[in-house]
Amino acid sequence: MDWGTAASVGRRLAKGGPKVTTYTWEQARAELVAAAATAEKPVREVTGLADGLAVPVAQALDRKEWVTAATSSMSAMLGEDGDSPTGLSAITARVGGVQAGGLLAVLSSAILGQYDPFSIDPVSGELGVLLLVTPNIIATERALHVVPQDFRLWVCLHEVTHRVQFSANPWLRDYMLDNIAVLTRDTGESSAEIIARLTAAVRSDRPREKGVLGMMQLLQTPEQYDAFTRMMMLGTLLEGHADHVMDAVGPDYVPSVERIREAFDQRRQRPQNPVQRLLRALMGMDAKLAQYIRGKAFVDEVVEKVGMSRFNTVWSNPHTLPRPDEIDEPQRWIDRVL
Repeated sequence: MDWGTAASVGRRLAKGGPKVTTYTWEQARAELVAAAATAEKPVREVTGLADGLAVPVAQALDRKEWVTAATSSMSAMLGEDGDSPTGLSAITARVGGVQAGGLLAVLSSAILGQYDPFSIDPVSGELGVLLLVTPNIIATERALHVVPQDFRLWVCLHEVTHRVQFSANPWLRDYMLDNIAVLTRDTGESSAEIIARLTAAVRSDRPREKGVLGMMQLLQTPEQYDAFTRMMMLGTLLEGHADHVMDAVGPDYVPSVERIREAFDQRRQRPQNPVQRLLRALMGMDAKLAQYIRGKAFVDEVVEKVGMSRFNTVWSNPHTLPRPDEIDEPQRWIDRVL
């Protein structure tokens, strides 16, 4: 993948965002950085994680800056930040870069915030950086008609929870990299072998997921799909835990949290036109939404039954993470792990 091309194409295609004055822009950036720092204390108190670690400074970016950060993170994550390919490989890599750049341009208008565990923080020099996409947060708070100061802190509560998850449990980053290595490994299959495997999978009575997940299940080898499933389960846990923390902390720190949550959930579930539905399916955005819903239900039930301290056993090692049959039946995880 030519990540330089991806960054260039993504920045060129990314939309500028809502119209704001320079004063409003700078004020929003400053408020977001301050909100991220404010969110650290309550998130640590509720989760019981990362106590005593330094509080890093978040980065408030525009859409083009986010594209640059995303390409840097993805190249590091995939181990492709070395020498550029040459010959035919260079052409293939550039085509891939154009595709990736177009996808990142679309996502640059949708991402509110992101914790990136694969990049170096330019201020602290440590691994991991918290990114907040300023124009998207401004556009969303305007669309929802919510109090900007409250909404900005609410978003930061979610993203800071991700930062705390990885800071308190550094093994999560290596676990992700190990699974990504399996997903991106050359299987050595010939075209005939791939077609034969796909044909057998289509004819098989083995249950398959729906939508993009089912497509991944067909296209990947069993080993790759197992790694993909492990990544999906981790993502479901991380997002559900962050949403749980948002709702646990929100009432004490965000005065209009009920209005924000109601408006935000309605926005997530609003009808989409056919083109939007197709894009969402191809990019896995519906699967991402399911992660929030299923993950939060899992965390809510476990914490209600055993408390946050015992729930935190989930962060011990890969074997204590929830399995696919446990996400929707949390008691199974409690019985196995606790």
